[in-house]
Amino acid sequence: MKVPTLHTPIEVAAALGQRVAGLRLARDWRRVTLAERAGVGLSTVQRFETSGHITLDNLLKISAALGRLDEFEALFEPPVARTIDELERASATTLPKRGRR
Repeated sequence: MKVPTLHTPIEVAAALGQRVAGLRLARDWRRVTLAERAGVGLSTVQRFETSGHITLDNLLKISAALGRLDEFEALFEPPVARTIDELERASATTLPKRGRR
């Protein structure tokens, strides 16, 4: 059984930047093409692909331009219950309307 590798946020961000570069190149797009289609600056695409640094808003714009925005839909969804016990506990628990300070 393979043990999952834990990554730091910096490593995950860098990997995402590299994946975006791969998707862009697979479409035979230049960085400027992706920037124009996403409505972001060329320097934003360059910085993201090389370092992984990007704002969430720009990441979503780039994802939409690449046709991958729907992949964010499942992010942070509660886990699916694996047993009846877990399902009953989940339905009995209500989430607070607001966080505590």
